[in-house]
Amino acid sequence: MSVAVFPRSAGVLLHPTSLPGPYGIGDFGPDAIKWIDTLVAMRQTWWQILPLGPTGAGNSPYQSFSAFAGNINLLSPELLYREGLIHKSLLDNIDFPHDRVEYRHVEPYKQYLLREAWNRFRGGKWSGAIRTAFEQYITENHDWLHDYASFTAIRAALGGASLQDWPTEIALRESVALASIEKELANEILMHKFGQFLFDQHWQAVRRYANDRGIKILGDAPIFIAADSADVWANPERFLLDADRRPTAVAGVPPDYFSPTGQHWGNPLYNWEQMKQSGYSWWTARIRRLLQQCDAVRLDHFRGFAAAWHIPAGENNALNGTWVPGPGRDLFDHLTASLGPLPLVAEDLGLITEDVHALRKSLGLPGMRVLQFALSGPDNPYWPHNYDPQTVVYTGTHDNDTTNGWYASLSDVNRWVLAEYLGRPVENPAWDLIRLAWASVAVIAIAPLQDLLELGSEARMNIPGIPEGNWQWRFRWGQLSPDRQERLANFTRIYNRLPTTASR
Repeated sequence: MSVAVFPRSAGVLLHPTSLPGPYGIGDFGPDAIKWIDTLVAMRQTWWQILPLGPTGAGNSPYQSFSAFAGNINLLSPELLYREGLIHKSLLDNIDFPHDRVEYRHVEPYKQYLLREAWNRFRGGKWSGAIRTAFEQYITENHDWLHDYASFTAIRAALGGASLQDWPTEIALRESVALASIEKELANEILMHKFGQFLFDQHWQAVRRYANDRGIKILGDAPIFIAADSADVWANPERFLLDADRRPTAVAGVPPDYFSPTGQHWGNPLYNWEQMKQSGYSWWTARIRRLLQQCDAVRLDHFRGFAAAWHIPAGENNALNGTWVPGPGRDLFDHLTASLGPLPLVAEDLGLITEDVHALRKSLGLPGMRVLQFALSGPDNPYWPHNYDPQTVVYTGTHDNDTTNGWYASLSDVNRWVLAEYLGRPVENPAWDLIRLAWASVAVIAIAPLQDLLELGSEARMNIPGIPEGNWQWRFRWGQLSPDRQERLANFTRIYNRLPTTASR
């Protein structure tokens, strides 16, 4: 297998939903551009994001309605107005919170904007060139776009009912029933295709701006797909489902650092035998799509490719499960044969067995290390002195508390252990861990923006195992002071992680 080689570099983790802005949620508008300029000023190479798909249960980007589609909540109202697709009045008298995302208010607003944009477009408000581009987009993305748009339109027409609660003839895609409802919802289906067209237009403009300035996007691929998704509806044979399209077993992990009863994710599991028979065509299309959106991809829950925790469908927690082998190297050999060298990072956190380490090493992929996991003996693999250079180190991830929140919860003994490792008293937990990460031999060092801002637990992005109240945090520009920007730029220079792009 051929993999991409990463330069020694650094970056910041920030999901676009956390960007500032007046419209209730971060988006691909002016604040995304300002954020890229800020990364340049801080001498960073990577902007790491979370999955960009349309969010489902709990607003989690890891429970998406599609492995291919984009989240229209990220559409920029300002760009839609500049493009002549909505009236300026829709930007006025907006009163959303600025420090958190209130999804119950944001989603109806963004859906309304999409409908208004579609009505204007359909009414002839855009040029023929754009119409041609939209038609070409439909053609180029036909393998997933129609199924996603139909799924979304049908789901809305059914009052937001989950796939498992749809009328049987539609859930099973019986030809007469499917043709009838798609005819009835033809305009809605086209509108959702248009939404995906706009999403790609806006995101690709952001990505080009970033790449032109030497900033690369590190994306994220959840290994599993939501049961309530266009992928399961359109490709049931690729998943372990019963005759009614319900999972026979679901994904999760056994008890771990985050939960004493494990994590019960509820995602359907893959039918890897069928995937192999089709030459892993679905996975090839998925990774191709991700690499059209990002410069590199973090493979979430990499251990699932070696073996996944299969929980019987009727269980309420993850205690009673079984490890079942995954596709292993065979999948990645097929991907490389189709796509060439793969710029992938393996998320190998949690309960990792030797077969997982062996798979990652055989593929030549960098793994992950989180400094917050390092507080034990000197042989702990998360201490920097134990790193292999083929590593991406984090102070924490979206699933961890912020570093200041984490430190506040530590025992006196663990605070002493950290001070002993630093060789001095802990002065600033967040920046002390950032320095450790940047100084390490790991090829890439990443810190969540919350750590640069020295924020506490109130700024945490996600608490695993808690279904509601996550993914809401947003920052304000005033928090990212010039001295913090200069401090990160200085660390990046001192520890030889400066961008290699000549123009910078």
